[in-house]
Amino acid sequence: MSMQISDHDAAPDQPVRLDLKGLKCPLPALHTRRALERALPGARLIVECTDPMAAIDIPHLVRQTGNELEGQETAALPLVFRIRKAG
Repeated sequence: MSMQISDHDAAPDQPVRLDLKGLKCPLPALHTRRALERALPGARLIVECTDPMAAIDIPHLVRQTGNELEGQETAALPLVFRIRKAG
């Protein structure tokens, strides 16, 4: 598992990728929350995970924190979520 939580090495217009495959609930949501807290306003995240609960947890987290879920692919693994940090 390789996990990028910081956008320091990503270009400003490039999304930060979080590879959370293999992690079980609640870890995908916790890592996503931490990445959103560290991200600059307007930053984009692409979160990939394999835990079926993430299909519920991550959209709920995004709504709860006031960020935007730009898209999600949950029909097959890995689950993919495209998120934009509010602001």
